[in-house]
Parts: sequence; C-alpha cells; structure tokens
Amino acid sequence: MEGSNYTLFDLSYLDLAIGLALILIVAGLSRWQQLKLEGELVIAAARTCLQLLAVGYILKYIFTLNHPFLIILVIVVMIVVASRTVKGRQKKQTRELSYLVGFAMTVGSGISLFIATQIMLQIKPWYEPHYLIPLAGMVIGNSMNGATLAVERIDSEIEARKMEIEAYLALGATAKQAAGKCIRAAMKAAMIPTINSMMVVGIVSLPGMMTGQILSGTSPIIAFKYQIIIMYMIAFSVAVILHR
Repeated sequence: MEGSNYTLFDLSYLDLAIGLALILIVAGLSRWQQLKLEGELVIAAARTCLQLLAVGYILKYIFTLNHPFLIILVIVVMIVVASRTVKGRQKKQTRELSYLVGFAMTVGSGISLFIATQIMLQIKPWYEPHYLIPLAGMVIGNSMNGATLAVERIDSEIEARKMEIEAYLALGATAKQAAGKCIRAAMKAAMIPTINSMMVVGIVSLPGMMTGQILSGTSPIIAFKYQIIIMYMIAFSVAVILHR
C-alpha cells in the first residue's frame, strides 16, 4: 500500500507443516474421545492444503493472462460445484435440485456482483480478476450455505407437516399454498446465519477478506468499508436464492 512500510511475511511449506500439527492434535482429541472423526479430519486437512495450493497457482496464471473467458469460467465452476454440493448434502436426492440451485445462485450472485463491481466500485475492465473472483467466491460460498440449510429444513418441515399438507391439498389448496408454512420456516432458518453474522461482524468476528486486507497493509477503514458491502451482497444473494 502506498505510504505504508508494512510488509506481509511469506509462509514457507515448513510453516504449513507446523500448522498441520494443529489438525493432528484435533485428530488425537477425536480418537481420545472416541468421536471417530480423525479419518475425516486428516482427509479434510489434506484436501484443504492441496485444493488451496492448486487454486493459488491456477489463479496466479489467470491473473497473469487476465482474459474474460477464463475469469467467467472460474465463476461458472464455482456455481456448478456449489450447486452439486447443495444437492449432495441432502438425504433425498432430486436431479432437478442442482439445476434450480445453480440458476438461483447465478441470478442472485450475478445481480449483487454487477451492483458491487460496476455501480459501486466501477472497476475497469469489468472482468478485473482481483476484484471479481474473490467477491464471487465469498458470495457464492455463503449462498451455498444458505441454500443447503433451506433445502434441508424444508424437507424436514414437509415430513413433519405431512398430514397437514395433505389436508390442505384435499381442500383444494395449491401445492405452494399447502407448503407455505414449510417454505417460510425454511427461508427463515436459512437467513438466520447471515443475520447473525451481520449482528456480530467486527465485534465477535473479523471476516476473511477484511482480515486479509488488514494483513496486507490496507487501512482498516477501507477494509471495513469493503466488508460492509460484502455482507450486504451476501444477504441479498441468499435472499434471492431462497425466493427462487
């Protein structure tokens, strides 16, 4: 940052290996308490390391080329993976679910990204990867969590209110009317984590992007402004997905 003598120290692979010791301690605690999670923890830690390092090198290449097709392709891959993840987390597998979630994510994330990058930030060119990819990743990731909660909750609500829904249908109500309470309960449950995050952000938690900007030497005020916009984008995107 201009006018700052702050230096962000690089981490060696030895430092990452030391960090891995924390996961090994957690795995040891799991084995001690007979939670049987140590295998999943080790696999998750290995995937975290491999996936993030791989993505780091890929993004470095994409940032260098700075081609709009590659940048859009990265965002499409994010949406596809997120949609399939939402589907994979559900007990009842529905083929159409990933398409519905993918379409809703595209609409919600697309609108919020357009407003943030073209109206607020006015980035030039519009596909500037240093802005577009991180913002898309945060919005899509949080939208995925909201969609997962919503689908899971609506399934459980329908199962619990099965007799009530059948009674409404027998009286001539439409499927949407009969399942109205279930839908509203699912939407409310999916929005609660986002609202909770907005309530305590900056006090209880410092989100990733804001922390990264501060570590890189950016003024905390600028970092906070960016995080405010991101939180609003996430809330908007999650709400759009739930209303699809």
